[in-house]
Amino acid sequence: MSDETSSGIRAAVVAYVVWGLLTIYWKQLADLDPFELISWRILCSTAVMAIIITIGGRWTVLAAAFTDRRLVLRLLVAAVLLTANWTSYVWAVSNDHVIEAALGYFMAPLATMLLGVTVLHERATPLLKCAMALAALAVVVLTISYGRPPVVAVIIAVSWSLYALLKRQIPLTAIESLAGETFLLTVPAAVVAVVMAGHGGSIPGSATGQEWVLVALTGVVTAVPLLLFAFAAQRVPFTLLGALQYLVPTINLALGWFIYDESMPADRVVGFALVWAALAAVTVDQVRRSGADRRARAAELTTVVPG
Repeated sequence: MSDETSSGIRAAVVAYVVWGLLTIYWKQLADLDPFELISWRILCSTAVMAIIITIGGRWTVLAAAFTDRRLVLRLLVAAVLLTANWTSYVWAVSNDHVIEAALGYFMAPLATMLLGVTVLHERATPLLKCAMALAALAVVVLTISYGRPPVVAVIIAVSWSLYALLKRQIPLTAIESLAGETFLLTVPAAVVAVVMAGHGGSIPGSATGQEWVLVALTGVVTAVPLLLFAFAAQRVPFTLLGALQYLVPTINLALGWFIYDESMPADRVVGFALVWAALAAVTVDQVRRSGADRRARAAELTTVVPG
């Protein structure tokens, strides 16, 4: 393993662990309105991304991007999807649904796979078909367990997978794209923050000094793991990077179950087990495809072409 790959793996692990442990961070802000909190997160992220773009000298690239109407529309839709994902996750943490949030991020790769088959017309192997069937069965089992559809988990999974699909159509780096998305959301976020500031129990009216520090740092905790992930994505094979992403919902599940004492009855364990089986099938399929691609490339390199 090269030094670059090793450093990329370390960066990916740190990024995923930080993302997983952010549940503890948002729990410290559970007394604040999650919708108002997201507006402040967007404003703080805008400031941080502006600094990063300035340091990287990428304002010219972003300025050019904002002259392309189609690209701006894609950035706007991506921004809305990201806001939906952030808001549903923070709401889940604030309202003691950490395990359901974990389920959403376990289901996200499966939702992405479904989009690949239905939207991008990618070939569905027998293992992928099996994974989709297991995921569908898991939703049924968990609906019975919760006594309702796992709405928050579905919103998290669908918003994240659609966001990932759209990002493939945005010709910007992860940092440039996030900067563009937050810049587009700045005015709406400022409006929400100002309107809600006039209500009782708002962040300006009720937040403690410690809460204000945490609110101010939301931009940093948003940008840092993303920077680490962007570093890793350039150095680590996606088959490995994809497997490592399960660290996030695994940490969330452990926190919800063992630290925050959320209910995990036997039927819910069965539902999660079906999701894990589906993810295992997807991972095996990815590894097989990666191996087949490497063998095909090796065969091409060793083929003697007649002169």
